[in-house]
Amino acid sequence: MPARKPGQRRVEILQMLARMLESPRWVKITTAALAAKLDVSEAALYRHFASKAQMYEGLIEFIEESLFGLANRIATEETSGLRQVERIAATLLGFAQKNPGMTRVLIGEALINEDERLQARINQLFDRIEVTLKQSLRFAAQQGEISAETDGAAAAALLLGVVVGRWHQFAKSGFKRDPLALWPEHWQLLARSL
Repeated sequence: MPARKPGQRRVEILQMLARMLESPRWVKITTAALAAKLDVSEAALYRHFASKAQMYEGLIEFIEESLFGLANRIATEETSGLRQVERIAATLLGFAQKNPGMTRVLIGEALINEDERLQARINQLFDRIEVTLKQSLRFAAQQGEISAETDGAAAAALLLGVVVGRWHQFAKSGFKRDPLALWPEHWQLLARSL
């Protein structure tokens, strides 16, 4: 059996945790259940992570790196501020669609009864998303794509609220309600209000 690369077991643990979060029916994940899925002891999990909270932090880091990497690429490539806003919102919805287990982390469902700092970190992530949307909205106003009178903070909060609402619908439906369903129509309604 070939030797594992350094850090490979950590990645395997996080991947299994994410897969377990994808179950259509929500059940709290215990370290015992996670260890059983990996066919290792709980002690083996704790050799790689000091706590279950640290495992969730690993998932949150993946979410942050993915979402902000994509948002930064959109901001760099897209010359239209309004198009940036639309693509960022669609990317947030598409991320949930492709990563249903991560959606449970984003909406806080997986973090219930876990360390409070995890939810605080998700709240910070939402704040950063709002700032990113606000910057693109400001750019759209400078380009004359939206009214200069548009309150960027209110518009960014509204857009994030729509995204988070779609994430909730997706998770609460057992991942049956596609977060991107009717997105072009929803975007047209939202864009008209800007």
